[in-house]
Amino acid sequence: MDEKKIVFSGVQPSGKLTIANYLGAIKNWIPLQEEYNSIFCIVDLHAITVPQEPQNLRKNTLDVLALYLACGLDPKKSIIFIQSHVSAHCELTWILDSISYMGQLNRMTQFKEKSQKPGADVNAALFNYPVLMAADILLYQTDLVPVGEDQKQHLELARDLAIRFNNRYSDTFKIPEVFIPKIGSRIMSLQNPEVKMSKSDKDENAYIELLDDPNSVRRKIKRAVTDSYGEVVYRDEQLGIKNLIDIYSVFSGESIKDIENRYIGKGYGKFKDDLAEAIVEVLRPIQERYEEYRKNKDFLEGIYSEGAEKAERLANRTLKKVYKKVGFIPRVNK
Repeated sequence: MDEKKIVFSGVQPSGKLTIANYLGAIKNWIPLQEEYNSIFCIVDLHAITVPQEPQNLRKNTLDVLALYLACGLDPKKSIIFIQSHVSAHCELTWILDSISYMGQLNRMTQFKEKSQKPGADVNAALFNYPVLMAADILLYQTDLVPVGEDQKQHLELARDLAIRFNNRYSDTFKIPEVFIPKIGSRIMSLQNPEVKMSKSDKDENAYIELLDDPNSVRRKIKRAVTDSYGEVVYRDEQLGIKNLIDIYSVFSGESIKDIENRYIGKGYGKFKDDLAEAIVEVLRPIQERYEEYRKNKDFLEGIYSEGAEKAERLANRTLKKVYKKVGFIPRVNK
């Protein structure tokens, strides 16, 4: 790779991708391809921190790959691969585990939230996956990590582990920086605007999938929670409308102020109708391209195979240095 800075990010194939995944992550990756050496991963190892049906995980992984491409990721400009195809991710995780502190992992917000849910299946992987995330990032000497606001704490852990390793063994890892878009980094539930939109939400009206048909999009927006104010105004007293304006702004490219001005005195009905159509128009070409890519399994296999080869070369370069510094005897290739 040339001297441009390196970007790394990924999405779990644990369910259907939503507009929150698109607005908070994938949409922001597209322009980064032009400025940076970009590495985008489908993090299937992270997905198994909660139980998965094997056939569904395989299907979802290919679905996410097809959606990456449909949204505009270009394998000629970016390395696109499946996490489990590069074993260095697991190998570096074990080494980083040796310098990770239980107390720090126990304070991770997402672990606390998930572990406290009734009937939660709390396993060691759920506790430990921030270390795997750190390994994902540090393996590629990443400069910039585009993440949602809810992942910022995990990026801080990656930074801490990089600094801790460098102090103990000498400079090895770059210290990654976080990139959080001003708008779209935290899209909230359509039914409860106090929690983030999630593809694992039991209420299907709480999120919009990238593959939802136009009528489903219109229905979900129409049912989205608002308030009794009756004004399209961007303020904390109207969390539901604030969230919908955020979504509208990112999908349309218009400023929040312009959106507010256009709907003065027009109420929520017209606003919601226009928002739904803005979403439908953006999703339509993505869905069309997705269908074409998804039907071509040989093409998808070529993309993830070539991507894994490129990623593995870069990852092993870092892993070799790490192994030497911690005192492992190099393997002799005969």
